Amino acid sequence: MLNRPVGSPSFPPSRSYEAQSEPLDELTIDLDRLLGAAKRQVRVILAACGIGLLLGVGYLLTSQPLYTATTQLLIDDQQVRFGETESGLNVRFDAAKIDSQVELIKSERIALSVIDKLGLMDDPAFMESGASILGKGVGAIKALFDFNRWLGIETELSEDEKLARQRQALAIIEDNLQVSRSGLTYVLSISYTAPVPRDAARIANAFGEAYLLDQLEAKYDATRRASTWLQSRIQELKEQSLTTDLAVQRFRAENNLIMADGTLLGDQQLADMNSQLILARAATAQAEAKYSRIADIITRGQMDAAVTEALNNPVIADLRSKYLEASKRYAEISQNLGASHIQAVKFRNDMTEYQKVIFDELGRIAESYQSELAIARSREKSIQDSLATMVGESAGTNETLVALRELEREAETYRNLYQTFMQRYQETVQQQSFPVTEARIITEAMPPEKPSHPRKALVLALSLVLGGMAGVGAGALREFRDRGFRTGEQVRERLGLEFLGLLPILPHRILKPSGNLTAGGNTTRFIQPTDAVMRQTLDAPLSGFSETLRAAKIAADLMVGDKKVKILGTVSIFPGEGKSTVSKNFASLLANLGARTLLIDCDLRNPGLTRSVAAKAESGLMEVLLDEQSLKGALLVEPDSKLFVLPAVVKQRISHTSELLASPAMRKLLKDASESFDYIIVDLPPLAPVVDVRAITDQIDAFLLVVEWGKTARQTVRATLAHDERLREKCLGVVLNKVDTQAQKMYEKYNSEGYQYSAYSRYYSE
Repeated sequence: MLNRPVGSPSFPPSRSYEAQSEPLDELTIDLDRLLGAAKRQVRVILAACGIGLLLGVGYLLTSQPLYTATTQLLIDDQQVRFGETESGLNVRFDAAKIDSQVELIKSERIALSVIDKLGLMDDPAFMESGASILGKGVGAIKALFDFNRWLGIETELSEDEKLARQRQALAIIEDNLQVSRSGLTYVLSISYTAPVPRDAARIANAFGEAYLLDQLEAKYDATRRASTWLQSRIQELKEQSLTTDLAVQRFRAENNLIMADGTLLGDQQLADMNSQLILARAATAQAEAKYSRIADIITRGQMDAAVTEALNNPVIADLRSKYLEASKRYAEISQNLGASHIQAVKFRNDMTEYQKVIFDELGRIAESYQSELAIARSREKSIQDSLATMVGESAGTNETLVALRELEREAETYRNLYQTFMQRYQETVQQQSFPVTEARIITEAMPPEKPSHPRKALVLALSLVLGGMAGVGAGALREFRDRGFRTGEQVRERLGLEFLGLLPILPHRILKPSGNLTAGGNTTRFIQPTDAVMRQTLDAPLSGFSETLRAAKIAADLMVGDKKVKILGTVSIFPGEGKSTVSKNFASLLANLGARTLLIDCDLRNPGLTRSVAAKAESGLMEVLLDEQSLKGALLVEPDSKLFVLPAVVKQRISHTSELLASPAMRKLLKDASESFDYIIVDLPPLAPVVDVRAITDQIDAFLLVVEWGKTARQTVRATLAHDERLREKCLGVVLNKVDTQAQKMYEKYNSEGYQYSAYSRYYSE
């Protein structure tokens, strides 16, 4: 572990670097990130929109225009109310039944009727309208080789071929037919789409007519089936009615139940006798009342009382007149001459004689009343006796009458059913001869003037939208697949290491070799870079590239502290990330700043640094480690910066490179070099393919991690560092190499990462 100097800034706290997936916050929606992603993928989105628009235009240019004609039907049951009956054959339509009519129009029965009526199966244009481009091509080829057609020979189609053509015609009809209900009305719209406007109108109208005809035929079939059933049922009811009537008559004859005017003769006689008894009792009561009255008058001697017979009797009337005349004379004489006068006595005697004669006459009337009373009582008793006899006889036939009434009810039921069905049958026959449908055509289809398909504006808009969606999807996929480091924020969040800056991608420029130079009469070997990128910090010391490496120097000084010699290792995850270029420029920067610097190429398996700056070197690190040559004798010098370079000349493939780097000879080399240099920059092999870095980790004071911008996966870097905690702790920071400066602007929120993007870079950079 390294001890940080007091006052040095602390790096972000380290995280647990396990080989695991990216943290969930990477998927958190951020408006700035979304806008940045959209800005980065705008070319992809625009290209996809353009492709979609071109495809839409191509579709419009190659697609066949189609025309849609519409026929409208009105389902109106009010017009047939006069033809409705109680049979329930006609019922008011509701929403479900309207929807059922829609399905009926779309049924195969109606479609087959239209196909047969218009002869669509024999129409080549119609049969080929539903075929694909491939199908039309195959059909054209078949027609080309149809010799019977060229010779004018008509071939008879088999049943299977006819059925196949019928199914093909049905499929075309189903694909182009549309039936819908207009809102909540009783209006149905029948639309058909065809390449020819006249055909579209003709087929749409044919569907409306076929539906009306089907309705008429359905009603006719229904009434015909109903009349047939009613006729058979009427015959059954007729036979049952006759059978039950005969049973009633037979039962009456067997039980002597004679009817008169619809009533049993015994019942009629009993009713008549009961009426006579009532009249007899009334006559008896009347005779008894008359006799009682006249007997009471006679008993009391009431001269002023009268009965009907007395008033109508001339003898009594004459006597009463004489009595009144005598009474009147008696009263006058008594008043004038006195009651004892002889005339008064005479008239009083006459009055007594008249009174006696009157009551004698009343007695004879009373005797006649008494005789009438006796006769009435005798007649009443006779009728009552006869009635009692008849009631006794009637009681014996009640049980028989119960069975008779049951038979009569059954006969009446069958008779009513027979009459009802006869009436229904007559009504059904009338309906069969006068069929009426509830539907009528209110708008006939006319050949359309403008095509309904394709809709150009809609197709273009949809193509543009779909292209945009495809572009967004492609852009999102590209963003999702972009697993490399793009910003310093990603470095800090994902790795927990210090971000040192961005190194822009540099253009390659081949340098001409200058040969060996001499100084002071001594021949000194110099490095000879083959590419100008290896001299970037020397050629452009104020560039953003150089400024990032200065930040790395400051981080190294702060991390290693006051140690006399700082051994710094440059590493990367994979080969080709520019590690050797960074090592060379970093070392040249340190040397150019006046520090005694040694650059060692320790990548013994792929010495890219040596090939770039000392391709003609004959000895190097291997010779020093094997004690074949001294360190001083193997060094090369950069003339401009006085940088010393120890190349790695590998003459044959070495399998034990990690053992060489961890050997005592390597330790001795670094120790000897520490006596002469302030900085020792070690260009190490990549971390992922080999384990050489782990072998030399203890001898390195700090590591500079070089990551290729946008290429090296973040998860791979995390996993690699998680496997070597010592290396991570000694890592002074990360630089992102090979940065596309124009593309980088789309990833930075504030365009402030790195010196080259600062608002002040134009004043301080080259």
